[in-house]
Amino acid sequence: MIQPRTMQAAVLTELRKPLVMAQLDLPESLEVGQVLVKVHFSGICGSQLGEINGAKGEDKYLPHLLGHEGSGTVLECGAGVRNVKPGDKVVMHWRKGPGIEAATPNYLWDGRKVNAGWITTFNNYAIVSENRLTPVPADSDMEVAALFGCAVTTGFGVVVNNAKVKLGESVVVFGAGGVGLNIVQAASLSGAYPVIAVDLHDNRLKLASTMGATHCINSASQDAESAIRSMVADGGLDCFIDNTGIPAIIELGYRLTKADGRITLVGVPRKGNDISIYSLPLHFGKVLSGSHGGEAIPNLDIPRYMRLFRNHRIKLKEILTERFRLDEVNTAIDRMVTGSQGGRCLIAM
Repeated sequence: MIQPRTMQAAVLTELRKPLVMAQLDLPESLEVGQVLVKVHFSGICGSQLGEINGAKGEDKYLPHLLGHEGSGTVLECGAGVRNVKPGDKVVMHWRKGPGIEAATPNYLWDGRKVNAGWITTFNNYAIVSENRLTPVPADSDMEVAALFGCAVTTGFGVVVNNAKVKLGESVVVFGAGGVGLNIVQAASLSGAYPVIAVDLHDNRLKLASTMGATHCINSASQDAESAIRSMVADGGLDCFIDNTGIPAIIELGYRLTKADGRITLVGVPRKGNDISIYSLPLHFGKVLSGSHGGEAIPNLDIPRYMRLFRNHRIKLKEILTERFRLDEVNTAIDRMVTGSQGGRCLIAM
């Protein structure tokens, strides 16, 4: 029988409504490939904001749990688990790693089932599929470790695997939130120039400048298109990376990039919000592609990026601008939506 028997969780019960705090019952035992984790910290990603707002349309899984990046300690392992063991410190991530993809957990709320995926992190305990966990050194900074679940691996993966940024290329990063700041940092490390960060909020742009952005544009007060054109060579922009999922911004990136430029989409447009482009340039070298978590391979990428952090080659602590308790999650979400907070906010369990 697993311990503990209950957990605190923030539950999505209705779209476009605040999350509801609830005490859920855990199942009596773990199934094959399942791992019980004590969650220490969870990030809040734009993906969760999209889930809450129904960006992909009808949600047939309500009520359900949320969260896909976090850090924790393994308490117990189900049959067949080989990659982690009790006592391990782990990064919790949504991209698949090695190991078993287990059945999703069965949580109960006053006798009613609450749905959950292979990983959730808006809860102080979690039953997670083995392939969504990567062990990290015991002395790891567990606040920063949470970022490796998505913000870091996605941000760096977008630059390395999707956009394939080369030394000296010009890059625009539209949207400087948690993922965007890591895209800026990775582009800078790749030797790109200029690295142009665009956002609606000065606090995020200030952070972007510390992460390697050579130029910053506040698109609420400036014409982003003319400002970008003035900063790049006459031939156009090499690489445009969009984190917003706003069709007009995607179309802007398509206009700004050169004949063989690349537009990489990280943000996903709301269902029904289609983009409109003249497709002929795609036949002659222009590339428009979507990223799926930077195509990250967690068990390979997390140790590499963590080594960079531990040797002071990348900045991550600076991205963590605010911390909230689990029962303050709706306040944290509101501050993300309004832009009141600049970087990544953490839920501390």
